[in-house]
Amino acid sequence: MMFAKRLREPVRRGEITCSIRIWRQPRVKVGGRYPMIGGGEIEVTSIREISLRDVTPELARRSGFLGVVDLLKVARHGSGERVYLVEFEHHAAGL
Repeated sequence: MMFAKRLREPVRRGEITCSIRIWRQPRVKVGGRYPMIGGGEIEVTSIREISLRDVTPELARRSGFLGVVDLLKVARHGSGERVYLVEFEHHAAGL
């Protein structure tokens, strides 16, 4: 999974453990491990489709953003319309 540069360190420290993604279809699967730029990998622990109404300011902050508008500026790109809440754990390289 790709993360904006400013989110990478908080993800590595375990401060961010979820991400809102707007895709056509899921691009990750539960149990999947995905390399992270700068080291380590993300293991997806759950993924579920939600609606934009479910994206609250609290959820945006848990995802590493100031609020919903800040999150949507990053999450909304491409032609995807389905909203997914991806929960994950970061693992250091080699673990």
